[in-house]
Amino acid sequence: MKLQIHLLKLMKMSKICALVSGGLDSSVMLYELSKNFTEVYPLYIKFGLYWEKAEIYWLKKFLVKLKNKNIKKLKILEIKAKDMYNGHWSITGKNIPDEKSSDDKVYIAGRNILLLSIASVFCEKNGVSTIGIGVLKSNPFKDASKKFFSAAKNTLSIGLNRKIKVVTPFSNYTKDGLIAKYCNLPLKLTFSCINPIGNRHCGKCNKCYERRIYFKKAGIEDNTVYKNL
Repeated sequence: MKLQIHLLKLMKMSKICALVSGGLDSSVMLYELSKNFTEVYPLYIKFGLYWEKAEIYWLKKFLVKLKNKNIKKLKILEIKAKDMYNGHWSITGKNIPDEKSSDDKVYIAGRNILLLSIASVFCEKNGVSTIGIGVLKSNPFKDASKKFFSAAKNTLSIGLNRKIKVVTPFSNYTKDGLIAKYCNLPLKLTFSCINPIGNRHCGKCNKCYERRIYFKKAGIEDNTVYKNL
């Protein structure tokens, strides 16, 4: 109910840019936003990360399956980050965090800062004032905190000389709670792997392990195909 009330307050703003990755959280967010905004602009930002090709493949499938007239054509922007993250596992695909790795091992420094900065310029150029990002309550990193998003929207608004809102509709949800609530959606078409085999989940990386655990915790059948299980 709180989520619905929050979004209804935003309905007077008919346009929203949705930062999407093809993952479960942002894909479900697209669906939720499409119920409350007449124009939802999905934005995927490529940095040159190891798993992006597979993410985009599944994101496009999810969008086709939704068949929602309020969700506009996917926009993909490419920002080369190879030099910035030179040698990092997210670029090289080597020593990718596995199921035994701690959360801090999958952290990519400054990624949300970059995502919001780029998305805000997209918004300025396309007459959009609100950015949606699908962070969850369980996200432990500082650039996913309420304090960060509050400061970010103020900074972006000052820098662009126009009001920019940043909304996090799932910030009070855990991943298993999200899975349970939206199990009617084609969640098998979302993608969470950081070490894909072709376009498939590997089954053994940190994110695949997390996905498997939360489906089990939610009590929902996981129809994901994992290549190494």
